[in-house]
Parts: sequence; structure tokens; C-alpha cells
Amino acid sequence: MGLVIFDERDADNLVAGQYSEGRGQVLRSEAMELTKISFKHGEGAEMHQHPEEQILYVLEGLFEVTLGDEIYEVHAGQASFHPSNVPHRAVCQEDATALSFKRLVDPNYDKTGGLS
Repeated sequence: MGLVIFDERDADNLVAGQYSEGRGQVLRSEAMELTKISFKHGEGAEMHQHPEEQILYVLEGLFEVTLGDEIYEVHAGQASFHPSNVPHRAVCQEDATALSFKRLVDPNYDKTGGLS
């Protein structure tokens, strides 16, 4: 029940097409969302905000993140924290894969699997 497996068949799933080019698996429970998301160099997520707090942990690659008025780089092994309703964007400076953790409030795109 506690083992989390990302189904590679869903690796090409467009996660949030309304503002992001990221692809990957979206797993949800009643209170949490975990997404393994990949971007190609130059791709990213446009400026957006959501009620969920979010942590974006970079597994490989490099992101340039804008959080409010702040701009910084996030390298592999580092993370970016996005507070509730604060505008943010991320652009890949090289191909990248990250884990996105959200405390689920109001999901606005489809999940590919469950967390149980």
C-alpha cells in the first residue's frame, strides 16, 4: 500500500496543458498530489498560481524559477517552494525531470494514478 510506482506508460501524459509543457505521471490521494514531470530544454510552466502549496524537487537538469518578483536557479538535488496563490513559473535551462509535491486543495487537471 505504501509503495509508490510511476507507470512509465503515462510518462508522455501532458500534465497541465493550460499553462505547462511538462509531461509525466500524476498520482493523487485525497489530500496529496505527487507528479513526476519532465521538460525539454526551453520548455516550462508559464506564470500561474494555485491554492496548493508546492515543492518542486529537481532530480536532474536545471530550472530557472520566478516566484513573485524573485528569480533563481534550481539545480539537481535542490527544490523550490511555492506558497499558496503566489505567482510562479519555471523554465528549463536544459532537459530536466522533477518531482512536484502538492497538498491537494483544488486539482485542475487529470490524474494518471492513485496514492493509497
